[in-house]
Amino acid sequence: MANYKRQPLRRYILDSLQILGGSASRKAIKNGIVDDNTISYDDAFGEVISSNGNKYHPFDFDFNFGLKELVVTGYIEEYKRGQDIVLTEKGRSNDHSNFPNKKESQQIRDYWDEKDLLRAKRNKSKLEKEKNDNDKKIKKIQLNTDDSSDDPSDTWKIEILDQIKQFSPKKFESFSRLLISKMGVIFDNKKGVMMSGDHGIDGYGYFKSDEFRTSRVAIQCKKYTDGSVSEPEIDKFKGVMLSMNVDYGIFITTSFFTLQARLKAVQGGKTVTLIDGQGISELIEKYQLHVTPVRTYSIDDYYFEEN
Repeated sequence: MANYKRQPLRRYILDSLQILGGSASRKAIKNGIVDDNTISYDDAFGEVISSNGNKYHPFDFDFNFGLKELVVTGYIEEYKRGQDIVLTEKGRSNDHSNFPNKKESQQIRDYWDEKDLLRAKRNKSKLEKEKNDNDKKIKKIQLNTDDSSDDPSDTWKIEILDQIKQFSPKKFESFSRLLISKMGVIFDNKKGVMMSGDHGIDGYGYFKSDEFRTSRVAIQCKKYTDGSVSEPEIDKFKGVMLSMNVDYGIFITTSFFTLQARLKAVQGGKTVTLIDGQGISELIEKYQLHVTPVRTYSIDDYYFEEN
């Protein structure tokens, strides 16, 4: 359970983006904030249960608010869902130690005041429509006007990770094999089972990267409901990889990896691909693994007239 306290994240986002070279995915920016030890992984990605029983990440609210405010003040470019966040020239060159200044603070206030006014008008229009059409059957359209959640996929990702954490060890291993198979790894069941018993791994397979190269892959799976995967666990896994003479490894967990574990994973000649809980849900979405995509629509300002 997250103990995250609501706070502005705009400067943390800027710091992370500058370190990442000025362009990065949302996940990379969030991981950068966590790696900087500004906010813990649990607080950034831990879930909170609302009064109505829904689960959400409070960190995401402030993160999305921060992105909007950085667009308004000209530090990042306009963005769309699924695209990288990119610094503008102002964002790349300006010293943001005093951000936001007086002018920028006013720009931010004006932006949210305008959004609040628009939301109030929309709510009024909605109430009037419901009153006028009270006796009619109306086709329901999902309307999302809340800037705090411009990635509507988060809710189901929280739910699906919760369910995976409840898998039995056998089902989680089976799920991990299915997921990694979708990534292109062909399992050697005979050798994988033998090595699992004797060498402490959860799978062994091959990945064909092109017409001429096939790599040997070792797989490790850890289902944690809390806690993290630390450096010693990666170090132990790399020792097993070395004894087996595999080319690289895949370590998958429902939890997360410490910064030291991520650094250890890329050291030396045998690297380890790390897949944490957030990565699992993203891969499920990518490969549509036992999930069904649902299309929804957001109504833009064109349909709302000012009185």
